[in-house]
Amino acid sequence: MNGHRLKLLREVRKKRALRVRKTLRGSAGRPRLSVHKSLLHIRAQLIDDEKGITLGAASTLSKIGGGTRGRRSKEGARLVGEKIAEIAKAQGIDRVIFDRGRFKYHGLVEELAESSRRSGLKF
Repeated sequence: MNGHRLKLLREVRKKRALRVRKTLRGSAGRPRLSVHKSLLHIRAQLIDDEKGITLGAASTLSKIGGGTRGRRSKEGARLVGEKIAEIAKAQGIDRVIFDRGRFKYHGLVEELAESSRRSGLKF
């Protein structure tokens, strides 16, 4: 790919993320559950936008999956969803605002969301 195409692709992704995120604001009582996928891993964060702090985070980078089975896979996304729900419950949070960012609600993002719902988070 040439440089111009990559720059255009980055701009399109940024616009998509902003379009999704412009109406979402997390608070201490109902934080934003932000999801990010990379080529190898999937991450989730609980963010209080009013104070600008992260309340908790889970990722396949941490040792939640035990070995390579926790990497970017549906099983890894399921484990991250359960872990982020556990972190939220420990802080007394049961309702969140789901922020998929620039990623479609499909595959790994959907698996993470559904597993966190099954673990008790409401959104």
